[in-house]
Amino acid sequence: MDKTPTAAPAATSRADPTAVCNKRFDEISVGDSATITRRLRAEDAQMLGALHGCAPSSGTTPGDASPGLGHDGWGVTLIHAVLNTRLPGPGTACIDQSLRFLAPVAIGDTLAASVHVTDRDAATQRLRFACRCVNQHDAVVIEGTIEVQAPAQRIAQAPGQLPETRVLDRSGQSLLERARRLGPIRVAVVHPCDAASLGAALEAAREGLIEPVLVAPRRKLEQISRAAALDLAGISIDDVPHSHAAAARAVELATGGGVDALMKGSLHTDELMTAVIAATSGMRTARRISHCYLMHSPAYPRPFIITDGAVNIAPTLEEKADIVRNAIDLAHIVGVALPRVAILAAVETVNPRMQATLDAAALCKMADRGQITGAVLDGPLAFDNAISVAAAKIKGIVSEVAGRADILLVPDLESGNMLAKQLEYLGGATSAAVVMGARVPIVLTSRADSRESRIASCALAALVAHHYRLSPP
Repeated sequence: MDKTPTAAPAATSRADPTAVCNKRFDEISVGDSATITRRLRAEDAQMLGALHGCAPSSGTTPGDASPGLGHDGWGVTLIHAVLNTRLPGPGTACIDQSLRFLAPVAIGDTLAASVHVTDRDAATQRLRFACRCVNQHDAVVIEGTIEVQAPAQRIAQAPGQLPETRVLDRSGQSLLERARRLGPIRVAVVHPCDAASLGAALEAAREGLIEPVLVAPRRKLEQISRAAALDLAGISIDDVPHSHAAAARAVELATGGGVDALMKGSLHTDELMTAVIAATSGMRTARRISHCYLMHSPAYPRPFIITDGAVNIAPTLEEKADIVRNAIDLAHIVGVALPRVAILAAVETVNPRMQATLDAAALCKMADRGQITGAVLDGPLAFDNAISVAAAKIKGIVSEVAGRADILLVPDLESGNMLAKQLEYLGGATSAAVVMGARVPIVLTSRADSRESRIASCALAALVAHHYRLSPP
């Protein structure tokens, strides 16, 4: 093979700056390289197991090694992902490969897969790459060589969306699959007067999750739809003069049976919730209203609920009892028959100077006496003890909940909100959220929420609404 470098690739213009664009053979030089870094999640191992027709060879908690799927599936998949999306990119054909597997891969490991051009053959337009995968400890997991046929033509592809593989309920089905099968619910979308909230409602309708009723000034909706190229054909609009009127009208629709759920648009959360919790609204039940994040983190083997991070600022013991009951109900709805509830504090022992630990002890005793049912409670537990079996063992904690929590009850709104957002923005977690304890479920979307989160929240609300039809709150 000829090792003579070629000229640097000419600059290319692309209509879509996010498109994945390949490099042709004549644009690639010896020494060119590319890398992809990814963490191995439990659901990735499960997906690979399904593709191979077998289950992962070990458990699905962080630190569990899965030699067969970790080596043959995950590492090699990452290497080929570099070749097919980065260098050379779309249109690459693998001709031959020789790889050595040097270390086990465990759930939670982060692999950096890199390829480096070592030879190029101008006659056949084939390239040889040195390939390696290195884990987070700088240990080489896979190394070897791959020979490919480089693409001869320019190919630019829109960045494809990965198939849904994250399991957001215990039954092994995605939220969207379950919600679609049950059929759409009628949702009052309250004052969706920006492109993000209006677009989210329309997309949830296209997904078959909701039948939206847009409660907002019609003229404003029409202006936004024209500016954002959103089609309102066939969409119900309840024309009201302003956001306060929209909140009041949406609550009226919910209490009158006209809709199955509420979804926040561009108005402030407190504006909507003030209308919901008003003494004359008819939306309140015997329960305290509370917010639940249903989250899935790459570093944790099961979905879990964080509560309350959006509604109750500094809940009392009595209010925490209702917050737990609401979260237990939601866990049952998504398929967890006997959820484990970890009552969080900064420490795992009762300290009279720390109210969160006293509340935790009292809540556990309430569960012992049958005042809270349908779950196993333990606390106080520090966050590490709640989600890590290893941490709990080190501290000598013997508990059915420690290390395996399905529900995390936080001390107050600030800690819950920060925990959920840290997991999402720093930990790569996905989330859906719903308000429980009212006559109908309520979706409190944020302007910063991703498309995935908005759609998942609508699916979660649909599951709750269908449950409420059978067992009204």
